[in-house]
Formats: sequence, structure tokens, C-alpha cells
Amino acid sequence: MEILQSAVIFLLVFSFSFTVKVPDNESPYEKFLRQHVDPDMSVQKCNSEISKRKITAKAGNDCKKVNTFIQANKRDVNAVCGNAGNRVVDTNLTKSNQPFPVVTCQLKSGERRPHCQYRGRSSTRYIVLRCDKGWPVHYDEGIIDVNSSG
Repeated sequence: MEILQSAVIFLLVFSFSFTVKVPDNESPYEKFLRQHVDPDMSVQKCNSEISKRKITAKAGNDCKKVNTFIQANKRDVNAVCGNAGNRVVDTNLTKSNQPFPVVTCQLKSGERRPHCQYRGRSSTRYIVLRCDKGWPVHYDEGIIDVNSSG
């Protein structure tokens, strides 16, 4: 019986270690990384990653309709705000000079956490970011322009 109790405690501790706690003082850059950067992301992981990272719509626990993960390390993504990107004319946005592999997770059912179910799709695209003092702070989901380079 003691072994069973130890195993249950271990499993509980182990499972909680994979849940991301969103800190109260999370910076915009940290939030951007949590929501949009994962070099190991796959279409099969949309449900688990969005849940684990506590990604929601702006209205509390509502399911986010679309979330895109950039499949790159943070150094390469950060570089878009420097010499690896160009400002988009008449905006405060920066577009990458090179396309990135991404996984776009589209809500297929559910309205509120934890009942959000997503369908993932892989693609390659130029990423468009809002940068603040040289750091990415927002991924622009609405601009998809894979055919132009600058």
C-alpha cells in the first residue's frame, strides 16, 4: 500500500511539473515566447500545448480561436526585430526576411478552457511581429504573405 501511495504522489508531482504557471508579472516578451515560440511544436500537440501554456482569448478563459507557434529557437525569432527583419510600411510591425516553419492551431470545438479542441496545420511563412525596444512582443496572425520577401 505504501508503494502505491508513493507512486500516486510521484505521478501528481510529475504531472504538475508540466503545467505552465503564468506569472503575474509576465513581461510582454515572456508572454510572446510562451504563446508563440516552440522549436519542437507539431500539429498533434495543439491541444496539449495550448492547454499547458494556458493560452486563452483576451476574455478570460475563453478558447482562443487561432494560435500560431513558430518552430524556431528564440534567438532566431528575436533576430527578426533586428537585422533579420524589415519594418512594414505605415505600421509598427516587422516582417521576417526569411520564411519560418509554423504550426497554426485553429479552434474546432469548445468555448472555454479546458474544453478547447484544436486542429493543427503546418506551413512555412514570413512572420510578422510587433517589436518593442528590439524584442518581439506580438505575433500578427492576420498577415500571411508567403510570396513576397521584404
